[in-house]
Amino acid sequence: MNIEIKKSQKPIKYEEAIKLMEDRLLKIDNNKSNELIWVLQHDDIYTAGKNYKENEILDKSIDITITNRGGKITHHSKGQLICYFVLDLKKRKKDIRKFISVIEKTIIDTLKFYNINTFADKKNIGIWYNNQNTIKKVAAIGIRIRKWIAYHGFSINIDNNLKKYDAIIPCGIIDKGVTNLRNIKDQNYSELGNELIKNFISNLKN
Repeated sequence: MNIEIKKSQKPIKYEEAIKLMEDRLLKIDNNKSNELIWVLQHDDIYTAGKNYKENEILDKSIDITITNRGGKITHHSKGQLICYFVLDLKKRKKDIRKFISVIEKTIIDTLKFYNINTFADKKNIGIWYNNQNTIKKVAAIGIRIRKWIAYHGFSINIDNNLKKYDAIIPCGIIDKGVTNLRNIKDQNYSELGNELIKNFISNLKN
């Protein structure tokens, strides 16, 4: 499994990240490049997937970047770890649901390493944390499949500014909130990216 691992230390512009992934996708489709797993952060940006609705924007003054991934509206900023990928499902099972399950398991396994128990929800995509029957999202997933190659990715809230979500209905879900790892358990998350990559590669092999 030839997967390039890319780790960016400085925040990457959203548009640059999308262009890099789409360029890589075409090269992978032509057998001219390895697959990619890329961990990074973005500066403040609201992005809207193909399924968003206008009424999910609560603060009409914010700028929204329309993107071609699945899902609805979310917010990216420093303090949120993003894992992008360009992975060829033709080399694996052409099973989108199974691939999403791999992503879900990867996030859950990684947070379990930090003694945080989370879960997936078939009705509401993402990874959730239950604190005394108050359920909040800690990780969002938004992917696209093109030529049976999966790209875009998922994000995990570590210590980002949660007030930014007040301007939108995150992922279109009204009755559940958003949290981050620092709120759940105040500990050192500096190795989270490395743990995530290790688990992702392991789960992709299964």
